[in-house]
Amino acid sequence: MERTTLPVDGMACDGCERNVTEALESLEGVSSATADHEAGEVRVEHDESLVDDETIAGAVEDAGYEVAA
Repeated sequence: MERTTLPVDGMACDGCERNVTEALESLEGVSSATADHEAGEVRVEHDESLVDDETIAGAVEDAGYEVAA
């Protein structure tokens, strides 16, 4: 299992955290995701053979948030 932490802009509340977490956990290969709006990041545990960082970032952006550079 790979652990990835990405900075995320635009999360302002628990609902935002839920949106990001649900979007990521729906991806095949993601075993867990934890979004933290106060820290402005998401931590993802995933199988790197099934899902890569680019796919994870895309899911965050599809949920309406921005992965910071």
